[in-house]
Amino acid sequence: MQLASEPSISDELRRRFSSARRVLVLTGAGVSAESGVPTFRGGGNSAVWKGMPFDVISSARMVERDLPAVWEWFDYRRGLLQELKPNPAHNEISAWQDRFSEFTLVTQNIDGLHQKARSRDVIELHGSIWRVRCVGCHSRFEILSTQPRAEACPDCGDPVRPDVVLFGEMLPAGVFEQAAAAAANCDLCFVIGTSALVYPAASLPDIARVVGAFVCEVNPEKTPLSDLCDESLMGRAGEVLPLISR
Repeated sequence: MQLASEPSISDELRRRFSSARRVLVLTGAGVSAESGVPTFRGGGNSAVWKGMPFDVISSARMVERDLPAVWEWFDYRRGLLQELKPNPAHNEISAWQDRFSEFTLVTQNIDGLHQKARSRDVIELHGSIWRVRCVGCHSRFEILSTQPRAEACPDCGDPVRPDVVLFGEMLPAGVFEQAAAAAANCDLCFVIGTSALVYPAASLPDIARVVGAFVCEVNPEKTPLSDLCDESLMGRAGEVLPLISR
């Protein structure tokens, strides 16, 4: 028996899910929040770290002005994420990748929880808090939780910085293009746990709609995208996604 609080999954979505061959999933902060990942953004210009707002301490300008302070902030954030685990939404999305001929997972999140849930070939639009990038030669290296973080690039000796997209920076070359190509080729698109306000990620559902894909939103509340979707399911992703595939 369906609980009153459960969203109603349409027969059309079930049919599309059953017959889909090329699926695109875009995830945002709402998925990570269900694992306890804080957003830190606060309201207005509220300080989040030693008197600095989020868009100051997490900015390209701060990397140039005070890289040690940026690292102190990101080391703190990694410490909070260290023990967090994937939630049912991460696990369900990971299971989906083996159901379809082509499956592309695109995330705006930097926490690595999709990979912890064994998702493969994740397109990370905003980078990863578990990687560093050399400010000189731009080499990238994983941060191993069992070892101290590197202070300098082993290839050239220049300082390293978090390999994430900060305020004032463009997305990594080719990353959005890869995601857009998948959106332009999908027949089913899910937009999960994102307000659909941050571009260019927010344009991916539009690209999918243009090619005739069925677009489904899953989010606890309405977003600017809700009325444009073929189906909008209000609820927590960890509770809603398992209902779609059952």
